[in-house]
Amino acid sequence: MSKPLTRVLSLLELLQTHGLLSGAQIASRLEVDIRTVRRYIAALEELGIPVLTEQGRYGGYRLVAGFKLPPMMFTDEETLAISLGLLAANQLGLAETTPSIASVQAKLERVMPSNLKRRVRAISQSASLILPKAHGAENKEDLLLLTDAAHGQQRVRFVYEAENNVAQLRDVDPYGIVFRRGHWYLVGHCHLRETLRTFRLDRLGKVELLKHSFLRPAQFDAATYLNQSMQNVPRQHPVSVLLHTDMASASYYLHGLEGILQKSDEGLLMETSTDSLDWFARWLVQMPIAVTVIKPTSLWDAICEHVKHVQGNFKIV
Repeated sequence: MSKPLTRVLSLLELLQTHGLLSGAQIASRLEVDIRTVRRYIAALEELGIPVLTEQGRYGGYRLVAGFKLPPMMFTDEETLAISLGLLAANQLGLAETTPSIASVQAKLERVMPSNLKRRVRAISQSASLILPKAHGAENKEDLLLLTDAAHGQQRVRFVYEAENNVAQLRDVDPYGIVFRRGHWYLVGHCHLRETLRTFRLDRLGKVELLKHSFLRPAQFDAATYLNQSMQNVPRQHPVSVLLHTDMASASYYLHGLEGILQKSDEGLLMETSTDSLDWFARWLVQMPIAVTVIKPTSLWDAICEHVKHVQGNFKIV
């Protein structure tokens, strides 16, 4: 959206919120001169929005009394989606500050019927979401640029610092952006490696948009690809365990890892790998599911040590 149009809409927002405003007040808020304010007023009038000009020392501009934009109509499901979306944005750190979330909600409420205003406020004040905190220090401008590039199917260039602290220049066709367990990831075709790759956004630097366009593979799902690639990363300790439960119950605790499960007569066989048997032992113990350790035997040792540690932290008095 161009700046002049954005400022015309901002002027409309100011008049709806504050009523009467002088030309000087509007110019100050929009950071333009008085002549430009007059052009913006004329633009509103051309759009059919009635603006009154009051002369004199205390004069200024205001909308015709009783004029309102048509109310935004939402179903109950849409209202819930909007309210929970704002809660999630705040929790995930998508906005720089809490006031910006409140500002979005206030703008929506100004054009909502009274019954929907009450419902949105009730949800925002009564509902809570417990979501993973964002661990990385992602640049919000980079996040917006990459989402735009993925949507417009336009190539990007950035400096990527991998875990070994080696920085490389990458040209990537961005297929999608995914938030997973506290980090944002970019999934796309890397022209340096000539294959699909994932990149953590907090390790990106000097992101820029290139003129090259690309065609994303049909029906490509970035979240599915990221989950599968994370599951297939080779790690230090191969692990095989049998979960004595069904797929529906396991899905509640595995959070997208169902792809590594195989059905068997006694339950679900999980064959994967881990870099930390201690961590894997803690993860297994916290699930209310009976487990048989097939391999390695050192995983069973790690489970026993964890159970002893937990028992040692509790005393009967």
